[in-house]
Amino acid sequence: MRPVIVQEFLSLDGVMQAPGDASEFPRGGWQKQFIGDDQLRLMVAQMTSADALLLGRKTYQAFALVWPTLTGLQGLADRMNEMPKFVASRTLRKVEWNATLLQGDPSESLADLTSQPGEGLVVVGSRDLVRYLQRHDLVDEYRLWIHPVIVGAGSHLFDAGLDPSSWILGEVTTTTEGVVVLTYRRKGH
Repeated sequence: MRPVIVQEFLSLDGVMQAPGDASEFPRGGWQKQFIGDDQLRLMVAQMTSADALLLGRKTYQAFALVWPTLTGLQGLADRMNEMPKFVASRTLRKVEWNATLLQGDPSESLADLTSQPGEGLVVVGSRDLVRYLQRHDLVDEYRLWIHPVIVGAGSHLFDAGLDPSSWILGEVTTTTEGVVVLTYRRKGH
């Protein structure tokens, strides 16, 4: 069974909104100052250990505008471009960039995708999709990249009202750029 892995860049105060995009909101782009060789190496390793990306519409559209034109980045650009992508959207009718559009209720599509053997479906960004996955208890693992910056405003990864759940710490990695990556897996899975 393929796990659903939520991989998010977070600030110290828990903001996940627009880590690399200053145009989304006034405090966006806060993650860029921490990107370096060590962080890129770890991102490549994590993406290489997964089968596919699972993206919401907004993140897919933003990524599809930028990633296909990128090269290098220690192999991250190649990996992002070659990975199969599954896009959850109620409004898109067509996708490109090695992507498949998930039709209908995402939980039904995900049941089919996760029943297949594989290393994992990685969700990056995709705030609305992550919240859907959380509400439907469909997240198997969190990879939380905690950046040493306080943003002060913006959307957070966890909303109030989620059902309680327990997680086990898998790995802790620190990059030379000062980012701590915490991997948590659902207890009992």
